[in-house]
Amino acid sequence: MPAAKSKTELLSITDKEFVKLSKLIDSISEKQAKRKFEEDISIKDVVGHRAHWISLFLSWYKDGVAGKDVYFPAKGYKWSDLKKYNKQLKSRQRELRWDDVVSLLKKNHKKLIYFINSKSNSELYQGAMQGANNDWTVGRWAEAAGASHYRSAAKFIRACLREESTT
Repeated sequence: MPAAKSKTELLSITDKEFVKLSKLIDSISEKQAKRKFEEDISIKDVVGHRAHWISLFLSWYKDGVAGKDVYFPAKGYKWSDLKKYNKQLKSRQRELRWDDVVSLLKKNHKKLIYFINSKSNSELYQGAMQGANNDWTVGRWAEAAGASHYRSAAKFIRACLREESTT
């Protein structure tokens, strides 16, 4: 469920969750980041995924406002193809180093914050996002791409670190 109902709340929760995630990833070595855990997924894979989804959200918004077709989650994929899409994303990001993935997340987080700051409260929370074909507001989409994803990534990373400490 979305937590934010205003621009101020959205900025606050996005920052709060990003700070928590940053504290976790800043202490992780390349070796830890690349270790495979459940379903052959690494911390690096999860962080790269979160960085990518910020870009997807921003492109959905841009295309919708421009009156272009908006492809959810991406052109040639349906929501039911999400596992396939994420597997291909993981493959495309395979050669990225841990530092590259962390930098990409930080860069895309800045883009998300800039985007949120550039919108009024009504642009974020009144009416559905153009092209989305559902009733989610722009703010709700931004929260899903940012704060919610940061929170789930942090949860995954904490579980990985607990597992690592017991092995």
